[in-house]
Amino acid sequence: MRKPILELKGVSRIFGGVRAVDNVSLDFFPGEIVGLIGPNGAGKTTLVNLISGFIRVSSGDVIYEGKSLIRQSPHEIAISGIARTFQIVQPFAKMTVLENVMAGSMFAGNCSMPQAREKAIECLEFVKLAHLTNMPASELALANRKRLELAKSLAMQPRILMLDEVNSGLNSSEIDEALRMIKSIAMRGITIIVIEHLIRVVADLAQRAVVLHHGAVLSEGPVDDVLKDPQVVEAYLGNRFAKRLAQSIKE
Repeated sequence: MRKPILELKGVSRIFGGVRAVDNVSLDFFPGEIVGLIGPNGAGKTTLVNLISGFIRVSSGDVIYEGKSLIRQSPHEIAISGIARTFQIVQPFAKMTVLENVMAGSMFAGNCSMPQAREKAIECLEFVKLAHLTNMPASELALANRKRLELAKSLAMQPRILMLDEVNSGLNSSEIDEALRMIKSIAMRGITIIVIEHLIRVVADLAQRAVVLHHGAVLSEGPVDDVLKDPQVVEAYLGNRFAKRLAQSIKE
């Protein structure tokens, strides 16, 4: 039986009288890609913020490799092996592409400048930005800023990587390239949690989908099964989309 690397046990977060995340219990396993989907305001980014320590849980527990995270700071959680990207990409604008990734590498642990540089170059080669190492990050186009964000996260050598709408604003070919990179990362044994609005991306990328609705888990399981779930169709997808999806899966 596989052992989860990350466990959410009855996790809730209340803002005033609003339950942004409501009693969520989920397990995540090494090397799997999980699509986290749901309507705007469903609690997806809040859940990622709770895992990464940017927001404290109101109740419940977040357990990583057998240890509770709920009293740890965001930087302690990041150093322990949980990295994330942000919806709005904000690189260190006055630093070069290489310096941005070196910062991620040095943040992750004790390493020398030469070691950080070597790791940063390796990550930039992976995301195909090695030819832009000396460019100021402020001059990058959106697609390359997203790749830079991914490289910074990889330089931290995570065991879990959470991607918050990493494909938003990209064109079709840029999305295809991003998916290839994400699949390659998962093949290294890294667990990936993807917040995504593009259902075709989730269908192509993830082995498992979790649908949040009003902060609670509405449906969870294999992607095809979740996307055909009548509750998900009614709350999120709509019948027209469900018919198109079923046809595309059949083809």
